[in-house]
Amino acid sequence: MLTGVVAGPVFTSPAVGSILAAIRAVRQAGAVGTLLIVKNYTGDRLNFGLALEQARAEGAAVEMVIIGDDAAFTTEMKAGRRGLCGTVLIHKVAGALAEEGAGLNEIVRKVAAVAGAMRTLGVSLSPCSVPGSRPTFQLAEDELELGLGIHGEAGVRRMKITTADKIVKIMLDHMTNPSNASHLLLRPGASVVLVVNNLGGLSYLELSVVAGSAVACLERRGIHIARALVGSFMTALEMAGVSLTILLVDDELLNLLDSDTTAIAWSQPAKVPVSGQRRERVAPKECPEEEERFPAGDQAFPKMKLVLGTVCNTLLSLQDKLNALDRAAGDGDCGSTHARAARAIQEWLDARPLPSDPSRLLSALAKLLLDKMGGSSGALYGLFLTAAAKPLKIDNDLAAWSIAMDAGIEAMMRYGGAAPGDRTMLDSLCAAAEELRALKNPRANLLHVLDKAVQRAEAAAESTKDMKAAAGRASYISSARLVEPDPGAVAAAAILRAVLEGLKAKPV
Repeated sequence: MLTGVVAGPVFTSPAVGSILAAIRAVRQAGAVGTLLIVKNYTGDRLNFGLALEQARAEGAAVEMVIIGDDAAFTTEMKAGRRGLCGTVLIHKVAGALAEEGAGLNEIVRKVAAVAGAMRTLGVSLSPCSVPGSRPTFQLAEDELELGLGIHGEAGVRRMKITTADKIVKIMLDHMTNPSNASHLLLRPGASVVLVVNNLGGLSYLELSVVAGSAVACLERRGIHIARALVGSFMTALEMAGVSLTILLVDDELLNLLDSDTTAIAWSQPAKVPVSGQRRERVAPKECPEEEERFPAGDQAFPKMKLVLGTVCNTLLSLQDKLNALDRAAGDGDCGSTHARAARAIQEWLDARPLPSDPSRLLSALAKLLLDKMGGSSGALYGLFLTAAAKPLKIDNDLAAWSIAMDAGIEAMMRYGGAAPGDRTMLDSLCAAAEELRALKNPRANLLHVLDKAVQRAEAAAESTKDMKAAAGRASYISSARLVEPDPGAVAAAAILRAVLEGLKAKPV
């Protein structure tokens, strides 16, 4: 199936450096091309996209397909459909095509067509929780959640518990209803592959009950089940739930799915919903990580180390608060992600002198966060700092810092797809940027302007609680449940506040 897998922290996309290392390892092993198969989440798109661009700059032949098989949302989402368990079928098809000797462009074309012919929908009796954190949402004992994701985010509909037959019928009706913008067009006589996937906490007995209901329901609709797979293919930690994936197939696609593989978790497809024998596991080859390097130089401006230290302390103190805000809007790890960045910056400050000019400092911080922070936040901050560093190469007066702020925001909007008003960190940053443009006035006072910018950013962050999320993971959550400010916007405002406090503080 896959030649390599790049894993990040729990529910967080891997860092760009890790992805790039995997691409290099595959290339060094003799691959003539590399296909990145990415589930449609903002952090994954950003980090894998950045790694792809860097690998291409090194001369590698790299392509990327983004999988969005989620059938939960009845209206089009700006962020697109999420990538769910159907991605595993893409892994299998792409791997089989590669074994047959298909070229990279041909594989991209064929798997893109397969991705458009499948849909997935999940249902659960319980949430899950990131280790060390509380559950991402709450369910009563007699409730279940329909249309949830694989990162602990809540679903699109809450229902009372009923029989497996009724639950499966509701799921299939939702997946195939033409009024649902994410539906799969499923006509009588169609031939399909059915995947019954354990989201983490169900027994095989329970999976088999659901599988039996799904087979019976599809057959009553005149659907031919060419193959059925039952097992744990894409889990969400301990979530007591199941997802159904339906893929429209023809003989060519079935042959690819039936091809032999040594992947340990792949259950041999069958015409009845039972798992086949597991095959012998092949240990993966280990690849040494590249040594991390950051620019070194003379000590930067006198207060910069104090400013960065204040930012780190602030983010560490906000870890629990940001996680709590994020549990209502996503997967509950916003605070942990920012704390991971803070600890990485602290280690960096202790290990080496700061770069000698602002442009090099921001570039070094960008690389550090791309390597160490992870998730969509790491990619977005990395983009912001990389873009902001460019104007500071020309000049580093106060006006240049305002230009740098605007450049960083523009890069985030261009690659991240969000805009002010979408309930993201951009709301805080854009509000602050408007005030910072006063720095272009030769008579501007830095601390006075920055103080006003911080107040605007904090007010903007607070106002996000009244916004409808249009980007990021929160866009998958019902607006009725988003009653707290966006954690990313709160974090961005807190960083700006810490910068102001650091500049005002006296060096020890």
